[in-house]
Amino acid sequence: MSIQGVTRRAIYRATMVLAALALVACAGGPARQDHFYPLAPRVQVEPTGTPVAATLLVTQPVARGLTGGRELVFVGADRPGEVQTYVYHLWADPPAAAIASSLVAALRQAGPFAFVTAPGQRARADYLLSGELTQLTHFPDAQPPRVEASLSLTLVNADRRPVASNLYQGSEPAGPDPAAAAAAFDRLLGRLLAEAVCDLQATRGRLRPSAAP
Repeated sequence: MSIQGVTRRAIYRATMVLAALALVACAGGPARQDHFYPLAPRVQVEPTGTPVAATLLVTQPVARGLTGGRELVFVGADRPGEVQTYVYHLWADPPAAAIASSLVAALRQAGPFAFVTAPGQRARADYLLSGELTQLTHFPDAQPPRVEASLSLTLVNADRRPVASNLYQGSEPAGPDPAAAAAAFDRLLGRLLAEAVCDLQATRGRLRPSAAP
């Protein structure tokens, strides 16, 4: 084959590729961009007195269904009985994992345990804090728009006997867009987790120091 023939074929292929790309661009428009939001509630708590000489293990709350995913969840006025997700608006990390991290940080700051650990840290635990995240929903069409959250937490001892169990739920005003919802979730969860830490501080009288090895 001549050099001229090869050149013509190369030009033809390049032209077909450019035409296909142009067709896709015209049909689909610009590519949608994902938006990621860090869930980072600010938990404001006061340090407790002398902490109990015991170790608390904080596990990640169970989150089922859409609440366990990374897409922000909402309920719109056009489909009031249907839970939907913002396809291109996601949490940077799964919400349950972010909540567990915030709880660990707040409990280390406030007590009442001498040591607070997370899964993966090799330490013998005297108490276990587990929970379930059942709601994390944006209502953009409400008047005014709002977010709602619901989280249950249970504290058990090393024998798996319950020491305390509470439900934390509430709502917070928000804007109609996902970014405003993410900021409202930070405020709401900061308040709910602060309540949880205060309740755990109130259990100090029922806690027992770690048994000597």
